[in-house]
Amino acid sequence: MIIIHAHFEVKADKEQAFLEEIKPLVTASQAEDGNISYELMKNSAKGLAYSMIELWKDVEAVDFHNKSAHFIAFGKKAPEFMAAPVDVQVFNGEKLER
Repeated sequence: MIIIHAHFEVKADKEQAFLEEIKPLVTASQAEDGNISYELMKNSAKGLAYSMIELWKDVEAVDFHNKSAHFIAFGKKAPEFMAAPVDVQVFNGEKLER
């Protein structure tokens, strides 16, 4: 399983536009084959910080996602919303059964 944490610091005057633009990305990504979970979280301690927490079946699913029209479209618009570069962390993991 591939786990991705993408951290966004959003400009105060662009927060609403960011949220409107990211909704189609979230919806389309959740519908992709190979997606396990794709959720946008707001950092409650730091008001303009968001994290996209993604779980993917495998590297092929991530590659497909990164080439998708919705991912590319958001990527082109994202810089106008950001107060800092996007910080992306990628992990390879497996779920432990209890």
